[in-house]
Amino acid sequence: MAIYGIIAPLPDFLTPPMAKQYQQINDRLANFMREQQVFFVATAAADGRVNLSPKGMDTLRILNDRRVLWLNLTGSGNETAAHLLQCNRITVMFCAFHGTPLILRLYGTAHVYHPRDREWAQLISHFEPLPGARQLIDVSVDSLSTSCGMAVPFYDYAGGRDALRRWAEKKGEEGLQDYWRDNNQRSVDDADTGILPLDNLT
Repeated sequence: MAIYGIIAPLPDFLTPPMAKQYQQINDRLANFMREQQVFFVATAAADGRVNLSPKGMDTLRILNDRRVLWLNLTGSGNETAAHLLQCNRITVMFCAFHGTPLILRLYGTAHVYHPRDREWAQLISHFEPLPGARQLIDVSVDSLSTSCGMAVPFYDYAGGRDALRRWAEKKGEEGLQDYWRDNNQRSVDDADTGILPLDNLT
């Protein structure tokens, strides 16, 4: 707005806060992450499509100020695992759909663990049992950034969906492994996802 031909500064409450950079997850950011009902995961290989996936349910744990563990449940695709085999960079994003606006991004690298891996038993103990557990994505956080999120709309949380749990329970362990073989071995760019072999311990 202009006053007598002079550009006046915006009031503080209309001025987006400056983006901030962090080297570790502090208590305030950790609490913000735990409050969100959905988060987003982005990965890419050197070539091909960039993948961006929304994630929900009780599938995220903050292990320490530089490490986050995400439980990847069985789904129609398996893009994240395929990308991480080729290029282990990852971004995890949270945004506020209620309360004070905020967007938080975690930048880092990640390693994929499968039920056949010896690390699985210890890492899966961080979660309540969930049918369809397919992979654990162990994220080492290099840095974090926040931005204003003032354009993100308000949404009311109406509850989680139970369809994936019921589907996985109906499939059973053998049915899930058949589904992995038939649907989760290759990415949309025809890259290996590492879901097989299913029967050999590493």
